[in-house]
Amino acid sequence: MQPSPEQSPHHAYPDHWEADVVLRDGGTARIRPITTDDAERLVSFYEQVSDESKYYRFFAPYPRLSDRDVHRFTHHDYVDRVGLAVTVGGEFIATVRYDRIDERGRPASAPADEAEVAFLVQDAHQGRGVASALLEHIAAVARERGIRRFAAEVLPANNKMIKVFRDAGYTQQRSFEDGSVHLTLDLEPTAESLAVQRGREQRAEARSVQRLLAPGSVAVIGAGRTPGGVGRTVLRNLLGAGFTGRTYAVNRAFAADQGTIDGVPAHRSVGEIDEQVDLAVVAVPADRVPEAVADCGEHGVQGLVVLSAGYAEWGAEGRERQRELVRQARSYGMRIIGPNAFGVINNSEAVRLNASLAPEPPAPGRIGLFTQSGAIGIALLSGLYRRGAGLSTFISAGNRADISGNDFLQYWYEDPDTDVALLYLESLGNPRKFTRLARRTAAVKPVVVVKGARHSGSTPPGHAVPVSRIPDATVSALMRQAGVIRVDTVTEMVDAGLLLADQPLPAGPRVAILGNSESLGLLTYDACLAEGLRPRPPRDLTTAATPQDFRDALVEALADEGCDSVVVTAIPWVGENGEAESGDGEVLATALHAAAATGPAKPVAVVHVEIGGLAEALAAATSTVALPRPSTQSSAAATPPRAGAATTTGPAPAHTPSAPGTGSGTAATDEGSEDGAGAGAGTDGSPGIRIGRIPAYPAAERAVRALAEAVRYAQWRRLAAVPGKVPEFLDDTIDEPGAAALIDTLLGPDPDPRGRPLAHDEARELLGCYGITVRPTLPAPDPEAAVAAAAQLGYPVALKTTAPHLRHRADLGGVRLDLANESALRRAYGELTDLLGKPAELQPVVQAMAPRGVDTVVRATIDPAAGAVLSFGLAGAPSELLGDTAHRLVPATDRDVAELIRSIRAAPVLFGWRGAAPVDTAALEELLLRVSRLVDDHPEVVSIALEPVVVATQGLTVLGASVRLSPPPARTDLGPRRLPNY
Repeated sequence: MQPSPEQSPHHAYPDHWEADVVLRDGGTARIRPITTDDAERLVSFYEQVSDESKYYRFFAPYPRLSDRDVHRFTHHDYVDRVGLAVTVGGEFIATVRYDRIDERGRPASAPADEAEVAFLVQDAHQGRGVASALLEHIAAVARERGIRRFAAEVLPANNKMIKVFRDAGYTQQRSFEDGSVHLTLDLEPTAESLAVQRGREQRAEARSVQRLLAPGSVAVIGAGRTPGGVGRTVLRNLLGAGFTGRTYAVNRAFAADQGTIDGVPAHRSVGEIDEQVDLAVVAVPADRVPEAVADCGEHGVQGLVVLSAGYAEWGAEGRERQRELVRQARSYGMRIIGPNAFGVINNSEAVRLNASLAPEPPAPGRIGLFTQSGAIGIALLSGLYRRGAGLSTFISAGNRADISGNDFLQYWYEDPDTDVALLYLESLGNPRKFTRLARRTAAVKPVVVVKGARHSGSTPPGHAVPVSRIPDATVSALMRQAGVIRVDTVTEMVDAGLLLADQPLPAGPRVAILGNSESLGLLTYDACLAEGLRPRPPRDLTTAATPQDFRDALVEALADEGCDSVVVTAIPWVGENGEAESGDGEVLATALHAAAATGPAKPVAVVHVEIGGLAEALAAATSTVALPRPSTQSSAAATPPRAGAATTTGPAPAHTPSAPGTGSGTAATDEGSEDGAGAGAGTDGSPGIRIGRIPAYPAAERAVRALAEAVRYAQWRRLAAVPGKVPEFLDDTIDEPGAAALIDTLLGPDPDPRGRPLAHDEARELLGCYGITVRPTLPAPDPEAAVAAAAQLGYPVALKTTAPHLRHRADLGGVRLDLANESALRRAYGELTDLLGKPAELQPVVQAMAPRGVDTVVRATIDPAAGAVLSFGLAGAPSELLGDTAHRLVPATDRDVAELIRSIRAAPVLFGWRGAAPVDTAALEELLLRVSRLVDDHPEVVSIALEPVVVATQGLTVLGASVRLSPPPARTDLGPRRLPNY
């Protein structure tokens, strides 16, 4: 909202302070600066505040605002006096104001750095987290304007406001003076304040998703009068799933006496419905959607699923229509799935919601599925349905103009009904936030991602995303750093999801292989080696093996402490007459289930070829059956512990039970338990065994790839349980204030927004502030200067060109090494200029030789979408051609940098390959930590390249460095909570 012309002209309206936020109850609200045009809104707001709240605000009865008060509270200079309002439906529901004061509490201007702050929240909206959100935003505004502390006077009885300040996480002081509590808050963000902010963000966004997935009532807007069509299909699916809430059909074309459609009440508008509607599914043409949104917003609907097409996927006009849709919905406090969505499903027994177009609804299960594509959503649902997998929730978000995969990660993090999260993403709206949320979620349950539209310029037209310059390989590396299981296809995603949902995590890479086909066993063995696993020689049970033989062999393999997982291979077995028989897959499945149930908790996967009914039987829901015990010959001497039994050294489960949080369903059942097995009784009263799903695959490569992903994820999770750290010794050799002052000087008072590269000496000085020494070079514009430089540096020396087109291109002959004396230097100088050009073009320099070692490259760059990225690789054309570079997000820990240098394919060169002496990787790790600290401490440093870095057996030498500075980019991930702007 722009101010009127009478607003103070020398302080422009700060539109970047406007923000949409998600409140504690999941609804949305808008925060914006108060302007002179808000007088009537302010008076109306104040009239709806209770006398008690007014008393708490003004410390005295204050029934109404005077004209002077209204003028004061609506006229601000946006520097020393600032007011913010929270609005829903265009009306105020809360306000906050600060006034800059001096040390005596009197009105002041800069450089005074303290301000008095006061809040007022309408009683009907107290308890929604409004004041907490306002505090985050007014604190950010104050810091921007040079204010470092807030002072507040609060009556002792105003416990709610005291709690808002106390729980914010800022450093604060409290005292009791003249009958009120005096609070002083240091506005510098702390680890605690950031944790509080992100905790509130998680709870609010998870709650906003829960309101969409677990509504008490649903209205389908656009349900047709005759069967068929999108709206009528959704209505049919809602009824077919047995939705536990109330259902309504809405269509303005209904006759006044329509009564019902498909047995549910029919209305011409949401306003005609006498009861509260929580969720509206909108299935009308795009030009009629605004009318439907207004109808919903004015009658208290909490959220929308917009199936309608005709938005950003249709070009510029559609993009503007999409922006207006989001603005309109948020103005009423509603969140949106879509537009162009396929729908949502919640299989919780307490909800049973199928508000989608899915032709084959999935069975209940423990997998959460998010997709941005309706077509991919259909394919995934169909594939999961055929393989007997069950889902907890399914969301197809279409253009994801509002609700995104990040929101569902917030929800799934605490959802007790979801053990594995699968996401098909075509774009990342906020990569920094996605990485942060994925890392936290992956610490308790697997996150499997397929990234479509991976190549530059192929972002789907319906998605508004920030431009990223980093290649897809870097995105993949950063995802894996966050614990995300990144796969290439939706088939691989389903394969991995099935294994992770129903099997425990492997304790290591050791794999036992058994089956009735030697050839299939060898294929599995080769696949294991290709995936970096450690397979044991396959055990061939021969083609005459019976289901009992399979059971005995699997029991023995699971009891073997030398293996961490088992792959069972099966082909149709040969009967007594020597002919191959397809056999009864259910018999073999029962045998395998029984063996898995009685052995230690280790993952089991089955590779089968043409055995009818096996996959379906292995994927069947858990049940209890009576079975004969394994033969004595194959039993271990000691009875193995039951799957899932508590041990101190056993493998971690694939999922950790969540504390009660935002989950909308019932408590977890045995069907989705971590071990999938337990004691039971047979139908005939004999002792029985509870059996669980075992994933089956039609090819060895698919099973092994899924198992390998589980092994890598389990290893990441074990390491993540004890996070890395930044060594304290760095603090003693880092001059952060000195670097900050130097950066301010180099950028100047009016920096070029495009930034500027640093000269060699400038870069050396800045890097030196962080303990990074760059070997000096001296210019050599002619042979005499080269000889003088060598005499100053000492022989042997190197002669190098620094022309941009020849830099770091030793293959072009622009470098001469080990020049031991003056004659060698003069000869090299002549050869260089004869071969490549005049000295003025080559810009040659002389540098002292470094100890022999391995040439490496260290880089750090700021990507506008992903943030700061630290990269490492070996120097030279082969590494560049093969893309052999590793990446980690900044700030990097000691563990991150250790993994970084070991994750490139050429890493053996650093550790004594072919008998060479290992280099000083500890010095290399320290250098990486220092570079990480530099770019993390100073966001103005947008690019660093150290090339080459020669790592010797003892120590290292940085021979070349380039640094680029720029005004710091906005860090939305560190500011107050806000939804993407439209």
